[in-house]
Amino acid sequence: QVRVMESGGGSVEAGGSLRLSCVYSGDTQVRIYVGWFRQAPGKEREAVAVMSTETNWSDYSDSVKGRFTISQDNAQKIVYLQMDSLKPEDTGLYYCGARQGLFIGSRWYDPANFPYWGQGTQITVAS
Repeated sequence: QVRVMESGGGSVEAGGSLRLSCVYSGDTQVRIYVGWFRQAPGKEREAVAVMSTETNWSDYSDSVKGRFTISQDNAQKIVYLQMDSLKPEDTGLYYCGARQGLFIGSRWYDPANFPYWGQGTQITVAS
């Protein structure tokens, strides 16, 4: 089992930057994928970025590619999401999710493939 907790949310004007942190703990001996997802009011949870904590493999959704960067501090068991050039449409509740085990490829876009979740942190981007 893996536990995750997000931090770093806040409000920013369009064009600004924020960095989110996801601390993970628990059974970290098994390969872990940490994903960032977001959910706007009235919308479904959508994928933002994912990283393998073992291999550093990462992927991004098209909507954030080139603006967001996922990285990690493996020793501290933290996965970061650096968000630059923020847009009002980036507003939402950002969740950190984790899964263990086999590589799932493009199926990482589906939140159902991540069994462990944090409580979420709010990001608000003003126009």
